[in-house]
Amino acid sequence: MLEKRSLSLSGHRTSIALEPEFWAALAALAEGEGMTLVALITRLDATRAPEQKLASALRVFALHAGK
Repeated sequence: MLEKRSLSLSGHRTSIALEPEFWAALAALAEGEGMTLVALITRLDATRAPEQKLASALRVFALHAGK
């Protein structure tokens, strides 16, 4: 089941729906980099390809970073 979270990225509100396992992986990765989850998501949002959806970019990042 998807877990939806609302956050503010670069001054605009958005919501992201991910599986709880991805939220946990992203939180662990953010902690490992010494940043908040929102800071990590903001960084990924700024560097993703324009045609890539944010939720997809977050899933791909979590998968690749976990290797």
